[in-house]
Amino acid sequence: MRRRGADVVAALGPAAPARRRDRRGRGLRGPVLPMGAPAYRTRAERFDDLVLDAVEDLERRWARQLEGAEFAVEDVPPSNPAPWEHGGVPLGRYFPADAGLPHRIVVYRRPIEARAADPTDLADLVRDVVVEQVAHLLGRGPEEVDPGYDDGH
Repeated sequence: MRRRGADVVAALGPAAPARRRDRRGRGLRGPVLPMGAPAYRTRAERFDDLVLDAVEDLERRWARQLEGAEFAVEDVPPSNPAPWEHGGVPLGRYFPADAGLPHRIVVYRRPIEARAADPTDLADLVRDVVVEQVAHLLGRGPEEVDPGYDDGH
C-alpha cells in the first residue's frame, strides 16, 4: 500500500522534516475554484441536495409516517432487478422494513441524470421519483402524497 501526505510523516516518525513543497518544486496544490463558486460542488453533491430538498418537503407533511425511514442515493441500481420490477432501469426503489431494518428508499443518480434534459428537469424528476417511492411506503397514490406531483403525462 502506498502512503501519502501526513501518513508518510507519521510512518517515518517525528525525525522526518515536514514537506513544504511537492516533488517538482511547484508548491502545494490548492483548490482550482473558490468554495463559493457553483462549480465547486460535484454533480453527486448537487444531486444529494436535490434529494434532501425533496425529502424535507415531504417530511413537513408526512413527518409522523416517515419517522425512522432512511433515504439514500446510489449511483446505479444493482444489476439484478427486484421481483416486482418489469421493464427498464429503475430510478428509485422502496425497501420495506425487514428483520429490524427500517423502511428504506434509494434514489439512483445516474439513471435519473441520464433522463433529465436540464437542471430544472433534473430537480423535477428527482422530486417525482422521491414522491413515487414515498407513496409506495405510505400505500397511497403519488398525487395524494404531493398534490404538485406530475407523472409526466
